[in-house]
Amino acid sequence: MSKPAIALSGVAKTFTMHLQGGARLPAVADIGFHVDFGECLVLHGPSGSGKSTILKIIYGNYRCDAGRVSVREGAVETDVAIAAPRRILALRRTTVGYVSQFLRVMPRVAALDIVAGAAREQGASAEEARARAAAMLRRLAVPERLWRLPPATFSGGEQQRVNIARGLVARHPILLLDEPTASLDAANRANVVALIGEKKAAGVAILGIFHDEDVRARVADRIITLRNAA
Repeated sequence: MSKPAIALSGVAKTFTMHLQGGARLPAVADIGFHVDFGECLVLHGPSGSGKSTILKIIYGNYRCDAGRVSVREGAVETDVAIAAPRRILALRRTTVGYVSQFLRVMPRVAALDIVAGAAREQGASAEEARARAAAMLRRLAVPERLWRLPPATFSGGEQQRVNIARGLVARHPILLLDEPTASLDAANRANVVALIGEKKAAGVAILGIFHDEDVRARVADRIITLRNAA
């Protein structure tokens, strides 16, 4: 039996609100699950149940207070909960991709270069990276007239499609998706659903949050429902 791509056990996280007199806000408590390669596991639950916090813990943005967060890279397992920052950065480059509903990029950089940059970080040549970026932007219906413009000038939906293109053009074996379809119309939601299906077929492990019930039903192999930790 193959080992999971992601495995969490006993994970807990509490935020301390220093500007609120040190008040403590429980985010997640005793979380445990695994994600296999080639499947999409969806986190579901009310606002405040810790869905996005879990993704950020796996990606290394947050340190958990307790528990183990195992991420597999080939034959090597890394416990992200205790890994050094340099190791976490290496995992982001080679193994774990992250797509949020917010686009954060350098100003004045063209959309095509933003997307191609994700492929370049994994060793693709400039020519290959730009070709892959162009193909992904076409798949996501980003008009070619926009490719050489900075996304700060785009609509919210156009920015999100650039964001998704950047996340999916890289060839990460693990993908974390935090509401990637939130700003998209029906046609582009369908495009993203198809791309997720292709990633799964290629053996990618996907952990996602999808508030759209139709999208969730179409992409999820399993669903875990979370409750508020407080």
